[in-house]
Amino acid sequence: MIRVRKIEKAVELNRAELFRFGTALLFIVCIMLFAIVQAKAGGHSVLLVIAAMIGGYMAMNIGANDVANNVGPAVGSRAITLVGAIVIAAIFESAGALIAGGDVVGTIKKGIIDPALIANPDTFIWLMMAALLAAALWLNVATAIGAPVSTTHSIVGGVLGAGIAAGGWRIADWGMVGQIAASWLISPVLGGIIAAAFLYLIKRTITYQNDVMGSARRVVPLLIAVMAWAFGTYLMLKGIKQIWKVSFPMAAIVGFGVACAVYMLVRPYIQRMASGLANQKENVNVLFTVPLIFAAALLSFAHGANDVANAVGPLAGISEAIVGGSVASKAAIPFWVLLVGALGISLGLALYGPKLIRTVGSEITELDSMRAFCIAMAAAITVIVASQLGLPVSSTHIAVGGVFGVGFLREYLKVSYARTIEEIRAHHEADRPEAVAEFLERFEAADVTNKGEMLRELKRTNGTKLLDKGERKGLRRIHRLELVKRSLLLRIAAAWLITVPLAGILAAMFFFMMRGIMLP
Repeated sequence: MIRVRKIEKAVELNRAELFRFGTALLFIVCIMLFAIVQAKAGGHSVLLVIAAMIGGYMAMNIGANDVANNVGPAVGSRAITLVGAIVIAAIFESAGALIAGGDVVGTIKKGIIDPALIANPDTFIWLMMAALLAAALWLNVATAIGAPVSTTHSIVGGVLGAGIAAGGWRIADWGMVGQIAASWLISPVLGGIIAAAFLYLIKRTITYQNDVMGSARRVVPLLIAVMAWAFGTYLMLKGIKQIWKVSFPMAAIVGFGVACAVYMLVRPYIQRMASGLANQKENVNVLFTVPLIFAAALLSFAHGANDVANAVGPLAGISEAIVGGSVASKAAIPFWVLLVGALGISLGLALYGPKLIRTVGSEITELDSMRAFCIAMAAAITVIVASQLGLPVSSTHIAVGGVFGVGFLREYLKVSYARTIEEIRAHHEADRPEAVAEFLERFEAADVTNKGEMLRELKRTNGTKLLDKGERKGLRRIHRLELVKRSLLLRIAAAWLITVPLAGILAAMFFFMMRGIMLP
């Protein structure tokens, strides 16, 4: 009987996997059929059909891997269900791609190679096809092993590798490549620091206070207003830049106007909600649920507007080279190409996105609505700061860095608190157990300000540090706590490090294979 149940379970898993694979294959076939019609109507070659197929495959892998970073924290915090997150992300990713994806896109992502050095359109077509295929294949592998990686870095690596194979080492802009390599460190560190800073601010101003809900009524509307400013500015700079390009001061002013309007709207709403909740820090999460859902939707819209170019940029460049017979650094995006990107991202998210959503949302560290809110804030603010400083950053690295940031902050705070309790016990060694218990009871009931005063008083009465250096090291070993999964940290870091070189090597191999097949 047990063996029969195991067989049935295996069949169910295989059936689900076959359904996903079959649906993805059907989408690719539909793209090929449509591209065949387009190619015949314009008298173009079969290369357009192949390029469209690879572009659709790339779009699905972007949806499966990259979109998870926008909705994963919201799902992990249980602010929204997995199905709800997929629906919201699919709608807003598609809307961002179709509404604000732009009419013209750069064919060479980030300008890492000089298209002027590739005079032959056929060579350019092979180059871009190899780059797309290499990036898509690496994203597929990364999704399978549960590693969220940057799609931008994947396509950059692909273009770089195929470009070097086509035109030699001089074709690359190594200064830009160096900036992209620097973003491996810049993006997660900035994201982690900003997310941790916001979480610490929430703890100091709300959850560490005696009157938790009273503090929440004052502080949460302000935090939501800051979020509104960040997302208003972020969308002006990144989300709708194809429709309306604005300077940073103008975007910040518009964001401030949005923040003021949102503050006036949410303040009475938060007051009503908080008044009906018990004075417990767990209930503060309820106040962040709706803003977190809006944040996931806005991040998805901005991602669709920006990162659809990772899938359709090279495809649009290939289409331009086939139709126009020349290599261009900018290419018009046919609507059907934009539609391939939007539908592919949505389908990839629905079919294969849940695995990465769970990884980002719950497997790295435990998230609640407060922590997920801080990660969303970090994503928007880091992009704003980095864009003004001219630093290249990855939205994937920012979001994952934010998750690790809040996890490591929680570790630090919990371990520090445990050590403080042990130091208090050590100071009261000569006292009666009742005195120790009474002091600890008062200490745990006090807010953060009074806790500090009580510790300072202990140090004054003791005359020296409560414990010497050796004793403190011993306590660190005793109270070592891991709230962040280290194995995932190593796996993700390794995947980030090899993304550009591996995609580059694959793209170079694919380019030589294509050239060998196509040349007489």
